[in-house]
Amino acid sequence: MSEQKAFEDANGRYAAKFEKGALPMPPGRHVAVVTCMDARLDPAKFLGLSEGDAHVIRNAGGRADWSAIRSLAISQELLGTNEVFVIHHTDCGMLTFSNGDIQERLRKKYRAETSDRDFLPFKDLEESVRDDMRAIRSSSIVSKDAPIHGYVYDVKTGRLKPVK
Repeated sequence: MSEQKAFEDANGRYAAKFEKGALPMPPGRHVAVVTCMDARLDPAKFLGLSEGDAHVIRNAGGRADWSAIRSLAISQELLGTNEVFVIHHTDCGMLTFSNGDIQERLRKKYRAETSDRDFLPFKDLEESVRDDMRAIRSSSIVSKDAPIHGYVYDVKTGRLKPVK
């Protein structure tokens, strides 16, 4: 069964009480967060954010791929963010497969040729955070002055562990 009706009903209840339509476009805390799309992560809750506080960029693995870096460039240049947080998490699905695994699965199921695509899986959680921090730092389209912080979020405890 589709969740469409449940989502529409929930949105109706939310909109009936909505009072934040006048928030400015730039995030109030001037930060951008790159994190995973995993449903167990609620960055607003574990970072103490409210609507209008931050840009939260989410994708599979929280990877600093072209789309995330593109979003960071827009966030910084047009909307004034000046600090970046890269947050990966324990028990991440990206630790469970290789490029070859997903490429073969997609080839069999959809007859899709993806051998030229990198799905950005990883085997070392902390190193993946460092890799993404390096990718952001080395990008020619994001600020070299913006601090970049790395963390691993523990899905069992809700705690953030800094990654250096």
